Amino acid sequence: MNKKQKKMLIRIIITAVMLAALYVIPVTGILQFVLYILTYLVIGYDILKKAGKGILNRQVFDENFLMAVATIGAFALAIYDHNGDYVEAIAVMLFYQIGELFQSYAVGKSRRNISALMDIRPDYANVVRGGRLMKVDPDEVGIGSVIVVQPGEKVPIDGIVMEGISSLNTSALTGESLPRDVKEGDEIISGCINMTGVLRIQTTKEFGESTVSKILELVENSSSRKSKSEDFIVKFARVYTPAVCYGALALAFLPPAVRFLFMGADAQWDVWVYRALTFLVISCPCALVISIPLSFFAGIGGASKEGVLIKGSNYMETLSQVRYVVFDKTGTLTQGVFEVSGIHHNEMENAKLLEYAALAECASSHPISKSLQKAYGKEIDRSRVMDIEEISGQGILAKVDGVPVAAGNIKLMKKLNISYHDCHSIGTIIHMAVNGAYAGHIVISDIVKPGSKNAIAELKKAGVEKAVMLTGDAEKVAAQVASELGIDQVYSDLLPADKVSKVEDLLLCQTGKAKLAFVGDGINDAPVLTRADIGIAMGAMGSDAAIEAADVVLMNDDPMQIAKAIKISRKCIRIVYQNIVFALVIKFACLGLGAVGIANMWFAIFADVGVMIIAVLNAIRALRVHNL
Repeated sequence: MNKKQKKMLIRIIITAVMLAALYVIPVTGILQFVLYILTYLVIGYDILKKAGKGILNRQVFDENFLMAVATIGAFALAIYDHNGDYVEAIAVMLFYQIGELFQSYAVGKSRRNISALMDIRPDYANVVRGGRLMKVDPDEVGIGSVIVVQPGEKVPIDGIVMEGISSLNTSALTGESLPRDVKEGDEIISGCINMTGVLRIQTTKEFGESTVSKILELVENSSSRKSKSEDFIVKFARVYTPAVCYGALALAFLPPAVRFLFMGADAQWDVWVYRALTFLVISCPCALVISIPLSFFAGIGGASKEGVLIKGSNYMETLSQVRYVVFDKTGTLTQGVFEVSGIHHNEMENAKLLEYAALAECASSHPISKSLQKAYGKEIDRSRVMDIEEISGQGILAKVDGVPVAAGNIKLMKKLNISYHDCHSIGTIIHMAVNGAYAGHIVISDIVKPGSKNAIAELKKAGVEKAVMLTGDAEKVAAQVASELGIDQVYSDLLPADKVSKVEDLLLCQTGKAKLAFVGDGINDAPVLTRADIGIAMGAMGSDAAIEAADVVLMNDDPMQIAKAIKISRKCIRIVYQNIVFALVIKFACLGLGAVGIANMWFAIFADVGVMIIAVLNAIRALRVHNL
């Protein structure tokens, strides 16, 4: 408990003790009234203060106003009836404050859980300066600085390992319990915990641009993006609260006026005013106003624990309605680790053809280019390469040692009017032309991720109607991968702009509330991620483009997380709807009972505080998503 909660608990205990003492000790008259007023002020002074501020600020109709009017009215009735029974007024305020304490504790617990899950903010960085190790604020560390991370410390800033071998605990980022091994030359992201060896790291980003800062900013800002359900509750409360206040006013004055003026009967003002006050207590919208945002907050926190970062409750709601999932192939369903698996129809030695291909592709950072350079196995001398021209969606033209070289797909060969040999192997085919003549082709294969097939099956179980794959690969390669994984529809030979067009065509085919999600690596696919109903970036640790463009970021590259993210969102939305229906049904039923005199003030306390506690307990369930 924090200080505020402890103070409230003390006030509740003091009030309960004072009520018990007044019940046992026989006190009457003005002294009794003064003691009950003191007891009431102990438990309710802050509510009265908030209600007064609301009136002064012309924001009258809220739960504080309802509780203040109801309890002061109950005191007035007790004085009017001369019965000395002030317990009801104090009990209403007491149980309301108990409910508020419980709600505050529940929200605080939820926040602490999320803070613990996202406790990745580093307190300091060990910087090497003048041959000495100094602890400094991470904000003070510039790009290119050398930092040292010792066992048990958090990696404060993204960088590259210069020296050392170690295992990293990435569970706060990815939800995965298995450690990740790193060595010299490996990229490393902030937020991980170094477990074993000492690491010397050269920073590649400033702290403000590092992964840890991006993630914390994302989670902290998630509450600012409201869902339709939250917007509905806010608008509903604006109409509902003044409506019930005017309804209570009408209930207090219209029936007795009708009885007296038109029926000639006793007006029974005290009976109808009591009913109106009961009506006010029942009507308090706390259960809705508190539990709905808490449900989304808990859902986003539970998802964060599993390595699924959802940027806001609006995206949580959209994700729950996903019925079509469109995948980019490379790096999403496949590992994106390309290897040269064959060289065919070559008119020169394999090593020479690889040398031409690797040098021609030396300026590209594409995974296929890297695979050619890796297969070549020697250091690339860029001074041997001139006049590099990249033709989007086709390949590369360059001069290697003054010799014209073309490396690309069939489209490039056709563009250059060069006859080529078809390849019957499955994979990405790099056709090579050297000095204007066909020199053979290189087969590059991408490996399907082990979990991709099960991931598609899990999506189908989760209610996804269609899985679609978009790829720039040849039709043969795309068809084989789609068949192996159980993909419903595949589009191949696509340029980046074609992917956007295909997603727009698929969006037009949607019916009802069904939404379309696009899953990509978040770097090359940023335009498509933005265009889809919801963009999901996979394996995007450290990728600024992913965090900026996507609505949901999966902090590891396991495709099974997509189905998990959808299941988490659906559980959260179910809880939200449960709370809305439960609270409204109970509220309106109890309001009706209060209006006809069946429900008294004690019943009203349950309708307010009891419903709020049940709704809050239900909302906290959104944190528990590990076994979905």
